[in-house]
Amino acid sequence: MGKGTLLYAQSGGVTAVINATASAVIQAARARKVKVLAARNGILGALREELLDTSRESAADIRALAHTPGGAFGSCRYKLKSLEEDGARYRRLLEVLEAHDVRWFLYNGGNDSADTALKLSRLAEAAGYPLTCVGVPKTVDNDLVATDNCPGFGSAAKYTAVSVAEAALDVAAMADTSTKVFVYEAMGRHAGWLAAAAGLAGRGPDEAPQLILFPERPYDEDDFLRRVRQVVERVGWCLVVASEGIRTPEGRFVADAGGGKDAFGHTQLGGVAPYLAARVKDALGLKVHWTLPDYLQRSARHLASKTDLEQAQAVGRKAVEYALAGMNGVMPVIVRRSQAPYRWTVQPAPLAKIANHEKKMPAGFIRRDGYGITAAARRYLEPLIRGEAPPPYGRDGLPRYVRLKNRQVPKRLPAWEA
Repeated sequence: MGKGTLLYAQSGGVTAVINATASAVIQAARARKVKVLAARNGILGALREELLDTSRESAADIRALAHTPGGAFGSCRYKLKSLEEDGARYRRLLEVLEAHDVRWFLYNGGNDSADTALKLSRLAEAAGYPLTCVGVPKTVDNDLVATDNCPGFGSAAKYTAVSVAEAALDVAAMADTSTKVFVYEAMGRHAGWLAAAAGLAGRGPDEAPQLILFPERPYDEDDFLRRVRQVVERVGWCLVVASEGIRTPEGRFVADAGGGKDAFGHTQLGGVAPYLAARVKDALGLKVHWTLPDYLQRSARHLASKTDLEQAQAVGRKAVEYALAGMNGVMPVIVRRSQAPYRWTVQPAPLAKIANHEKKMPAGFIRRDGYGITAAARRYLEPLIRGEAPPPYGRDGLPRYVRLKNRQVPKRLPAWEA
């Protein structure tokens, strides 16, 4: 291991445990006497040369990151294109890294982040600059290939399953004279992993959620409304979980808000839950309530999965190990070693096999009628939400989350012109 600095950055939507990964990265690097800088607001901070000195943070505050949600250093949705299209930006990144003697770059994100880390590693190699780039997995969507599951997903899945179970008790109690149908919208633009996690809340066909709508299956409105009516007639009420990314048979997003695309090229969705609720009310004349948990699904650290927390920390420690060993262009991924008892380990996987790929729900995880999960899905999902890892609470009854000082190191280059 040579001298140099390690740069860590967070990307995309944060999770309840991404800071646990950051905490593990910083602690592992400190143990090896390696200085860690963090990019403010992800890759944008690197481009702007807004680098935070984590050595100015106390050991206690770095440990406290493990139970603090959000992104401690800021994240961003900012996609770099190909080396040919975005060559100037990649060269600027390399200039910033050289200016601060960064020899190891850890990018904590999803598919697009893996792609950026891979391209940066190739540019550095071509330029003759000694840089080791490692992708670090994170996403509540659970859609990264090569890894059994993604850190961040287990906690979001636990929140979803618990919320649906609790809401079901509420709806059942009021159904005789009030709400007959409750619609819960889960994150998942192209993959229905979080919607599937809701299925853990019940086991029998009459237990909530009675109907789950997956983006992997076309949304058939007539069939959906018919099934809602049947469930209400049989059970007295119906709880529906819908993935935000469900599409019509023609491929159009049901909740397309008409707002164009975001930085990652994703269609701006406008809320499938209120749409479905309106259709049920209009077509069936039933009283409907709906909810859109949105950011709550990924920020609910108070209900984090212990399994998820341990995996988020493990990939952070391994990322540092891989980087300092010179393992360029890899990502530490989770490998399921056994199902019963559930055992897992972390192994390296090449970024080239991860970048810009997407893991969807296997067909065998979706019930034949398309509205629920199978036993195979339950076996896969259950271990990921096991265990509790509550944050410490203060006398005021609120979690004791930490806010870092985030002191910026002096800039050494001219300002970046976007």
